[in-house]
Amino acid sequence: MKTKAYSIDDRQEMMCSQCDIEQVHKVLAVTKQGTITKAACETCESVSTFSRGVKTEFATGKGKNASPYDRLRKYRKGQAMMHEKFGRGEVTAVVEPHKIDVLFGNEVRRLVHEQS
Repeated sequence: MKTKAYSIDDRQEMMCSQCDIEQVHKVLAVTKQGTITKAACETCESVSTFSRGVKTEFATGKGKNASPYDRLRKYRKGQAMMHEKFGRGEVTAVVEPHKIDVLFGNEVRRLVHEQS
């Protein structure tokens, strides 16, 4: 299966860490193969970096604040949160039914979610 090759200044809809919804992003940097390595949300101006197609870091722009982390809430990939100890983060993967990987700055931490 062939993947689309992107160019700088292309527009791509993807989950925004800051806005917490799908938004149009402007491609800022790509690899020689056309894989996105940096993109900016056109709504809130947050910038995300990627390595091998996985988000590795994001810098916030002028968007809204993320909701506080709540272990009872069910999260999905791409959602933003504010953790009292680790700060602002984004869910990068739902690992198990009740565990998620969250990117805080440039460090991933495993947290629980949807606890009853």
